[in-house]
Amino acid sequence: MTGATGTVGRALVEQLRAADLPVRAVTRRPEQAGLPAGVEVVRADLDEPDSLTPALAGADAVFLLSTGPDLARHDAHVAKAAAAAGAGRIVKLSSGRSGDPAATDPIPNWHRAGEQAVRDSGVPWTIVRPLGFMANALHWAPTIRDRDTVYAPYGQGRIAVIAPEDIAAVAVRALTEPGHLGRTYTLSGPQPLSPGEQTEILAEVLGRPLHYVETSPEQARTALVHFGVDAEMADAIMALRATALESFTSIVHPTVEQVTGRPARGFARWAQAHRPEFA
Repeated sequence: MTGATGTVGRALVEQLRAADLPVRAVTRRPEQAGLPAGVEVVRADLDEPDSLTPALAGADAVFLLSTGPDLARHDAHVAKAAAAAGAGRIVKLSSGRSGDPAATDPIPNWHRAGEQAVRDSGVPWTIVRPLGFMANALHWAPTIRDRDTVYAPYGQGRIAVIAPEDIAAVAVRALTEPGHLGRTYTLSGPQPLSPGEQTEILAEVLGRPLHYVETSPEQARTALVHFGVDAEMADAIMALRATALESFTSIVHPTVEQVTGRPARGFARWAQAHRPEFA
């Protein structure tokens, strides 16, 4: 699997290991992976196709998570290596907005091209498209700790955000069970939430008042660059954030329960699990 050291990837590793399934994690820096015992960690770079061939050798199924402007090329490299390895399936983590024909901003376009590369590989596939991530709220943790305040743009926008654990639960089924090949799953949490509504839930979980301050898109972009995001990616993230003002991201989908047999967890439950990071 790629992307094993991110929020979704770590949740997927945990669930696969809990099911006593073997996991091989592909990363550029194995020494920094910090993955659980029992996980095979191998060095490979999505930008170096020759490194992927031995990394994927013998894989039964491949979980594909990539980001950034080179996403489509990286997806094509992984898909080609998976085909050469004789893998039985690829599960690609995409973007919910890829399914919206009106979305012309960079991130859904990158993912659409990546999805096509996976389909063109000849390896059976499943596409997983979350609308938004609860874990993005962790970016607010420093100002919550220091100032009891959340700063975020597009205060009127609502996204039916989903927990990484629920994305991972769907991916586990798609990687290990029959019946998911050739399917595209749009995933959401149980309710659409604005930044202010998420702030209110976090305040209840933390047991203290919090304030939401709507920032301008320009201020939010500057904060991303200050955080170390390059200019092209910062522009892409801000274009994606603006789509929260549209109805597509606020639609609740029952897919998690349909695939896993249990409903998606709410934001309060996710926040409670991450309370120490905000407190």
